[in-house]
Amino acid sequence: MSRRIAIVTGAREGIGRAIAVDLARHGHDVAVTDLEAGALEGTMAELAGTGARGMAVALDLRQPVSIEAALDAVQQGLGLPDLLVNNAAFTLNKPAVEFGWEEWDAVMGVNLKGTFFISTAFARRCLAAGRGGAVVMMASTHGLTGLAGRSVYGTSKGGIVQMTRMLAIEWAAAGIRVNAVAPATVLTPSRAQMLADPQRRAGMLARLPQGRFPEVGEVAAAVRYLGGPEAGSVTGQILAVDGGLTAA
Repeated sequence: MSRRIAIVTGAREGIGRAIAVDLARHGHDVAVTDLEAGALEGTMAELAGTGARGMAVALDLRQPVSIEAALDAVQQGLGLPDLLVNNAAFTLNKPAVEFGWEEWDAVMGVNLKGTFFISTAFARRCLAAGRGGAVVMMASTHGLTGLAGRSVYGTSKGGIVQMTRMLAIEWAAAGIRVNAVAPATVLTPSRAQMLADPQRRAGMLARLPQGRFPEVGEVAAAVRYLGGPEAGSVTGQILAVDGGLTAA
């Protein structure tokens, strides 16, 4: 069987890198993106170890020209992608009353606007080729539940949840599936400092019925399932990888 082609945005480290490497180990050639392609050296080294074809692409989700250029580069370098994983996001946590207009725009510009327009650009290419595809959004439990200090980020992720459903219905007949993974706090290197505070760690763990944080490999496996042929009848769904948080 020929290898599938995937794009993973925001793949410099953490969840994005784990998703990219997992896909590469399971039959995908993978294009990874960050604001600067040079920042993806570590990810590219891991991809090389899988035997898959890898490609580093510069992408600024705030710029329409950058979105089109990135997708064009991937199509020319690897081929028409089968899967788009919208992992890139901008995080800014502070009390709602302290947020300014520019900060709001910075979060929404990447998390909602950029995600929407790279998804539609991907879909246009699938439609033009007369074939289906899959989009997997990275939502969050912050988009499904309330938590103080996360109001704007959570609002953006709540928008991702609804965007997933709307695009899934609009593109279903064309064979383009759209789903989302909604993780709770995941054990990643970038969270190490925050989780090192015993009091804060205990408070976060208390919200999770399983009593442990989800691992990056579990999130990557969920993305792989939703993006693959085994989930051919799954679209418009939000898969929470959250240790039971949203069920409590």
